[in-house]
Amino acid sequence: MTFTSWRPILAAFAVLLAVFAAGPASAQQPTKVNPTADAVQEQQLLDALKSTGNPAVTGRISIPDQRAGSLIQPAGRDWQQWRQTTLPRIGAVAIVGMTIVLLIFLAVKGRIKVDAGLSGQQVERFNSVERFAHWLTATAFVILALSGLNITFGRLLLMPVVGADAFHVISQLAKYLHNYMSFAFVIGLVMMFVQWALFNIPTIRDIRWIAAGGGIFGKSHPPAAKFNAGQKFVFWVTILGGATMAVSGYVMLFPFYTVPAAIPGNLSAFTMTVEGLQTMSWLHGLVGMLMIAMIVAHIYIGTVGMQGAFWSMGTGKVDSNWARQHHSVWAEGVLPKTSPSTKPTPAE
Repeated sequence: MTFTSWRPILAAFAVLLAVFAAGPASAQQPTKVNPTADAVQEQQLLDALKSTGNPAVTGRISIPDQRAGSLIQPAGRDWQQWRQTTLPRIGAVAIVGMTIVLLIFLAVKGRIKVDAGLSGQQVERFNSVERFAHWLTATAFVILALSGLNITFGRLLLMPVVGADAFHVISQLAKYLHNYMSFAFVIGLVMMFVQWALFNIPTIRDIRWIAAGGGIFGKSHPPAAKFNAGQKFVFWVTILGGATMAVSGYVMLFPFYTVPAAIPGNLSAFTMTVEGLQTMSWLHGLVGMLMIAMIVAHIYIGTVGMQGAFWSMGTGKVDSNWARQHHSVWAEGVLPKTSPSTKPTPAE
């Protein structure tokens, strides 16, 4: 048989081969894609996972760390939205809003002065140990606050000013300061709690102090013991908020650390999950922003807001007229039984 007679058979074979080769290719490479098909609706998959309570889409792995099998975790997107958008907004409103309110208050009300003037007679209000605890906590808090604000706002506000390289160095240093100063902060919290907790138990007098506006609104100065209701509020927010910050911070500092079963009857150890870390991050950021806003008000009252208040923690001593005006119940127990001086002195 000649080549000419084989030509039709070879042509037919080539056509069949082309058809079979094109079939799988056309199945794997569709010429038209429907962008609204259910297969490409990732949000539907995430919503379905949330509704069923599944924390993530996981696969099979052969390594010991089972967390590596997580392919999709819907809660991670919620956390990212919170971290990048919601938390900065809350922080900006709380801190900037508090600052604006205080400036308006200062412009309208002015500085709270000692009505009878400074007598020149001083009485010890806080001893050296109490002042050490206060300044240890305060210094650590300021460093923690600034380094924490850098995490939230630094990329937006600081990096355009100093540049990316300098911002990297600053952020690295801030991270170390944030981690290690937390221990000083906790020590200060414990010292303050041990020394002042009994003095900060709420009483009926505190309700009356609040009803009278604490002497800030109006001209009367309601009676108060060593700590008034406002100071008690700051104390408990600092203690409870600080404890919350410490626990959530150390959980994030030591992620996935397995806590042994130390409680009687607890037969299993506890290991933090990714979802738990996200919750701790949410709690840490929220409480931190609110505490910073509160401490801004505390600093204002202790410095420019009230005459004579700073020396309470500066030297540990206050003017006797200041004590009678702001803490009359406490003053009765520590001051001589004499009438307050009405002769003002030029210096605080």
